[in-house]
Amino acid sequence: MAEIVLFHHALGVTPGVLSFADTLREAGHTVHVPDAYDGVTFSDTDEGVAHAGAVGFDVVMARSVAATDGLPADVYYLGMSLGVMPAQYLAQTRPGARGAVLLYSAVPLGELGDAWPEGVPLQMHLMADDPFGDLPIARSLADAVPGAELHVYPGETHLFAEESSPDYDPAAAAQLRARVLAFLA
Repeated sequence: MAEIVLFHHALGVTPGVLSFADTLREAGHTVHVPDAYDGVTFSDTDEGVAHAGAVGFDVVMARSVAATDGLPADVYYLGMSLGVMPAQYLAQTRPGARGAVLLYSAVPLGELGDAWPEGVPLQMHLMADDPFGDLPIARSLADAVPGAELHVYPGETHLFAEESSPDYDPAAAAQLRARVLAFLA
């Protein structure tokens, strides 16, 4: 089975993040969940983003990347919203990455690395009308990465697979989890 690094969103390592990690573990995967917030969590996205800004997005990124020191190179990187930054960065720049799953967001090529590495699979999940979802960026990334999967769900929430968020959409979350598990298999 796969070894996975799951980077949390702006709310921190919430019960929903841990539940997602447990779903992956129940499928037989090894999952690491670095905490770039040192245990602080939020129930409001704006508060979580403000916290990341106060700590410094560069610091959050550095903590997340540093958490992979000592891990094997051949891991999958999964990022949830804010966590997409380190997941995508490491998938693009750390040799040996097995793949990347980007949930709720994406970063344009060129911002975290010049190109997507050949042979590193990519899967993305966003809602069609999510005001934070970066759908045009995700579409551009999907067009640039051969074989990339882009799954767009109907709706307008952001953290739609986050069980502890008011954005939670059970039907979309179930579909997302099934697709992620298939990708990792």
